[in-house]
Amino acid sequence: MNLPYDVTWIAIALASFGAISLGVSKTGFPGLAIVNVLVIAEIFGAKNSVGIILPLLVVCDIIVLPLFWKHATWKMIWPLVPVTFVSILAAWWLLDIIEEATARRVIGGIILLMFGLQLIREFRKEFLEHLPDSRFFRWISCVLIGVSTMLANAAGPVYSIYALVHKMPKMEFLGIGARFFLVVNLFKMPLLGQLDLINPESLKLNLLLLPALVIGIFLGRKLIAVVPQRAFEVLLYAFSAIAGARMLFF
Repeated sequence: MNLPYDVTWIAIALASFGAISLGVSKTGFPGLAIVNVLVIAEIFGAKNSVGIILPLLVVCDIIVLPLFWKHATWKMIWPLVPVTFVSILAAWWLLDIIEEATARRVIGGIILLMFGLQLIREFRKEFLEHLPDSRFFRWISCVLIGVSTMLANAAGPVYSIYALVHKMPKMEFLGIGARFFLVVNLFKMPLLGQLDLINPESLKLNLLLLPALVIGIFLGRKLIAVVPQRAFEVLLYAFSAIAGARMLFF
């Protein structure tokens, strides 16, 4: 089989590790999706990575959605959609005009921002819980979600903080997230197709990575019962900080 993007099987193996990380993130360890973003960006380039990852996210969303279907309704989703979609369109325009080196730094910066938000959520939870659950806060959250998901497929931490301030129960958080990000990711598909970031080569690569993604989804449901969450989070924070800084500054 001819490989897409003129890469080696070693690169495909590394990308498969990223796909496994994405699958695991959807079913047990949300922050692990950052690993996939960084691995794919390193192998295939920052801008290409956005188009490669998106179809994998849609597959994840479709598989995971039935697990949490009963914990949300579409009525809960629609207030988040308008501002998020407008922000996605603005970020789509930006993605079209920036150069590869700039895109790499943007993704690195977004990852460091997400890392910072995770730390705030971890160590300043009381502060976040006292933020007002206002329309302005929802709009700011939607802007950050729209920009970060379009430029880096990395909006999870923003949504987590929105849910924390909104005081969502865990299952409602998962149910709303499953529906919301499926709608968001489907909306992004034709936009990235128009930029030629989703193309026959990228879809061929998606097919190669699909088995690893499915393995990750099922692996995540097993690992959450045996892997200490705290130890995992510490390692993930360190990895995100180092890798994000590397993309931004080096």
